[in-house]
Formats: sequence, structure tokens, C-alpha cells
Amino acid sequence: MIQVEGFKGLKVIRSKRRRKTVSATVDKGILIVRIPSRMSRSEEAHWVEHMRKKLLGKQEKKKSRRSDSALEERARRLALDYFGELEFTIVWSSRQQQRWGSCTPLDRSIRLSTNLKNFPDYVIDYVIIHELAHLLIADHSPEFWQLCSRYPFTDRARGFLEGIAFADSYADY
Repeated sequence: MIQVEGFKGLKVIRSKRRRKTVSATVDKGILIVRIPSRMSRSEEAHWVEHMRKKLLGKQEKKKSRRSDSALEERARRLALDYFGELEFTIVWSSRQQQRWGSCTPLDRSIRLSTNLKNFPDYVIDYVIIHELAHLLIADHSPEFWQLCSRYPFTDRARGFLEGIAFADSYADY
């Protein structure tokens, strides 16, 4: 496997059917670049470097959107939109391995699992909403679920999380 900076490796796929376009994806840390088979080695090198920089830039942008300060800003906006002014702290937690999030109403602190960082925004927003709702109602009563249902993507996000949990439970088979 060819090494390329910022990735575990590089795989170039040449295609006779591909005429003009170049595309790139990342799979398990490996940069996969698809190019037309007619390209020269120097054109290939140019496009590999171009796509490497492009995908690294996207990854950096995504990381900055997933920082603690970005999480705090996002949670404050969601709190105002769905519950009004709330007092709380929120951080990403690498120690959260059994739950997507947790809330301690006593000190008004919320922790979200870093495992959520690569999930779609609507899923992260739902988990934030769920934990914010616990600041108002500590249990999972019908009133609690009524608060959560204010977020329009609640069912979709819960389905996504259930799918992830189901897939994880069968990962060892």
C-alpha cells in the first residue's frame, strides 16, 4: 500500500469507462482516487495530491465543527429554539462508551460521547435535545418524550441510533 500524508494509505483505481472526471473517497483511512485510465503518471500524481488536500480540508472543517466550543454554541442555539433560556455546561466525552449522552441535573452538566462526532448533524442535535430535556424532566416519562418530540427529527434520529446499536451488537458475528 502506498503511503500518503494524512491517510493510512492510497489506492488509485483507473477506469476505462471514466472519461473526464476524477473522484476520491476515504475508506477505513485509505484515500481512494478514481481516475480515467488514459491519464499519465504525472496527471495521476497531480490529481492524487489535489484530492488529498481537498479531503484533508473537509476533514479539518468537520473537526472544527465538532469542537467543545462548537458543541456549546450549538447546544445553546438548540436550547433557545426548543426550551428557552437554560443554564448548563456541555462537553464531548471520550469516557462515554455505553451511552450516547448523559446529564447530571444537579450540576446542570451534559456529556456527549465522542462516538457521535461522525454522525449526521440531526442525530447529534437530537442527543443534545434529549439531554437538555433531562434538565427539565429527569426521567423518561410521557412528559419527557413530549419535550423531545418538539425536535422534528426525533423519530429519524432515534431510528438511526437504534440501527447503529443493532449493527454494533452483531459486529462480532
